[in-house]
Amino acid sequence: MTGPRQEPAARSTAEDAPSWRLVSTLAVAGALAGLLIVGVFRWAEPRILEYRAGVLISAIDEVLGGPARVQTLYIRGDRLTEEPPPGDTIRAEKLYLGYDDSGRPMGYAIVGAKPGFQDIIQLIFGYDPGSREVLGMRVLESKETPGLGDAIIKDRHFVAEFEGVRTPLRGVKDATGAADEVDMITGATISSRAIVDIINHRLDALGTVIDGHGEVP
Repeated sequence: MTGPRQEPAARSTAEDAPSWRLVSTLAVAGALAGLLIVGVFRWAEPRILEYRAGVLISAIDEVLGGPARVQTLYIRGDRLTEEPPPGDTIRAEKLYLGYDDSGRPMGYAIVGAKPGFQDIIQLIFGYDPGSREVLGMRVLESKETPGLGDAIIKDRHFVAEFEGVRTPLRGVKDATGAADEVDMITGATISSRAIVDIINHRLDALGTVIDGHGEVP
């Protein structure tokens, strides 16, 4: 006797796709994704730049105490000039000189940055080279810890300490009322000290450039 007849195994009608076809599909998909990313970036970039420009204008007004007019000055070597450098003027290093209603210079608005506790802190501050005083400070970008490090933005007392403080600044834990003291924030010492360091380092780097310009008495 013979056993039950075995049915032949089902044969797949689908053939394995050639490797070149898989590679081509991936290449096309990657190219389309790349074009989509580029398109979104080109659409978003001018809007991002416009927003940042608006934030910067507001910050300059704040740290200089409401100037009637602001002049953009470019740092070229060891001097300040109204003439922009060739190439990318958006990323060119610059200062902003404010004038009051009578045309008298009020001070410079200066941007600086440095690592804080979490990430880079970027700020802008007003500076009067005549009195060697900081006129005001505002944080532009920060990712410091919510509830702690972000007090450099939200703590009004801390921010107000930068109005009329003498340079070079000294970060202290128990302020005595000295003209150059800034009281550090409890629980956010690293972040608040970074603010002091940014301003001091920026002024050290720009001292001769600002002094040589001679606009502000």
